[in-house]
Amino acid sequence: MVEEQGSRKLTFPMKRILLLAAVTGYQLRVFREAAERLGIGIVLGTDRCHRIEDPWGDNATAVRFHDPYRSVKTLETLAKVLPFDAIVAVGDQPTFLAALTAERLGLPYNRPSAVAACRDKYLSRESFRAAGLQVPEYFKVRLGEDPRQAAARAPYPCVLKPLSLSASRGVIRANDEEEFTAAFRRIKALLETRDIARLREEQNRYIQVESFIEGQEFALEGILTGGRLKTLALFDKPDPLNGPFFEETIYVTPSRAYEAQIELMATAEQAVRSLGLERGPVHIELRFNREGAWVLEVAPRPIGGLCAKALRFDSGMSLEELILRHALGEDVSGARPMDAASGVMMIPVPRGGIYEDVAGVEQASAIPGIEEVLITAKQGQRILPWPEGSSYLGFIFARGETPEAVERALRRSHAALEFRIATTLPVV
Repeated sequence: MVEEQGSRKLTFPMKRILLLAAVTGYQLRVFREAAERLGIGIVLGTDRCHRIEDPWGDNATAVRFHDPYRSVKTLETLAKVLPFDAIVAVGDQPTFLAALTAERLGLPYNRPSAVAACRDKYLSRESFRAAGLQVPEYFKVRLGEDPRQAAARAPYPCVLKPLSLSASRGVIRANDEEEFTAAFRRIKALLETRDIARLREEQNRYIQVESFIEGQEFALEGILTGGRLKTLALFDKPDPLNGPFFEETIYVTPSRAYEAQIELMATAEQAVRSLGLERGPVHIELRFNREGAWVLEVAPRPIGGLCAKALRFDSGMSLEELILRHALGEDVSGARPMDAASGVMMIPVPRGGIYEDVAGVEQASAIPGIEEVLITAKQGQRILPWPEGSSYLGFIFARGETPEAVERALRRSHAALEFRIATTLPVV
């Protein structure tokens, strides 16, 4: 297929990409649509039920992200029947299977050891420290240990977190030993829930303890080629994230932290190199204070949920399109943001319960600068706030002439929404 992009013609003759993604992921549909626009064939691998023949009607191959060594054999067999030229993983869990598959088939991707270090916060901290990056005090504790003993040696204030979960799920701040013990038990209960325990991941048998890092938080979206990091966007997180929980809300780019940007980007690249990452999208969380830049975590995948809709590049190209092009070897180093400023609000969960409805979407959408208000929660869905929860009620997208204007629009739009959440199941 040949597609016009501005003054360029791009051709992807008979190219296929293996897309590994959770079947319930927001991004799956967006990536498939991007591939269709580019004329790229998608070979889909998801964690759908393998006992039902194509339950989602998407011709996906069933894999198990929690059993990558068995699943890689499935994908090796698939590649003999339906060869693919590259691999893209959406979400944290698929990344290790993607790395194993690429290694077996000789396709460009990150090494399994590098991906494994990203998916274990303790291993990441070890890599950052060895590279000379700033790291907080940290240690890990087995779930079976007495939390009171761990509390006695913790630095305060501190943060307790699961080693592998993302989106700040299970992350809790503790200011003293009593809060530490309560937080430990709460995270332990989360890690023992069915949806996490069934993954049988070794890192989910531990809780990491770190001294709390003060300062403003940032997110960097980038793409790696030969180990070199190209920053695609540096997001400010204007809402303070000081605990006790760390549900994220607003992302705005370009960053207004002008004096910190160079150090943030340099620190991000050093962190990527320390982990051994070489190729593909990366999402990096950082903090900045009077001592400089601190890396919180590095994920070898694109920004989660539908947040990528906040980014547009030359000729309206989406982040998903850029990632697919890069996976097939196209040089994307010249990609530039299309908008002066843009942002997204991940609509927070005010309380747990059963989602019923929302009012004010029309008014929220009419705020100047708002591009879209997208409610992803479904009627009758059980929702949980952080730290146990991990799904937002939806997303608000804005564009404007300045980051300040974008942030104002997002806050005004959110204020116009009224969510109805039942605290118990409705009587039928």
